Amino acid sequence: MPLRAVVHSAGIQDRDGAGLVLDKIRNRFPWLELVWADNGYNAWQVEAAVAKVPVLRLEIVKRSDDLKGFVVLPRRWVVERTFSWFGRNRRIAKDYENLGLTLAAFVTLACIQIAVRRLAR
Repeated sequence: MPLRAVVHSAGIQDRDGAGLVLDKIRNRFPWLELVWADNGYNAWQVEAAVAKVPVLRLEIVKRSDDLKGFVVLPRRWVVERTFSWFGRNRRIAKDYENLGLTLAAFVTLACIQIAVRRLAR
């Protein structure tokens, strides 16, 4: 389950938005030690945001150029699986919302729905 979701405009690159997410989770989850990210977060902006939290370590999951075709990368499938779970909700599957706060609310509701289904098992 996602620890935190920050919705911002599409004009902000992922590497710039990483600082926004790390600022939000720093106080709520002080025990967090490791963050996995894909190669899009391999930038100085992300390293500067991680440097503000001395106990936090960023690990970039890189794709090997030697491999051909589809290959499951370690830990990256977790993010893709979560996006797939969110896609089951009609309001999140397409970009219907005008406000970022509304989309963040629907992401929260989707997380609650997933958690309740797990508890019901």
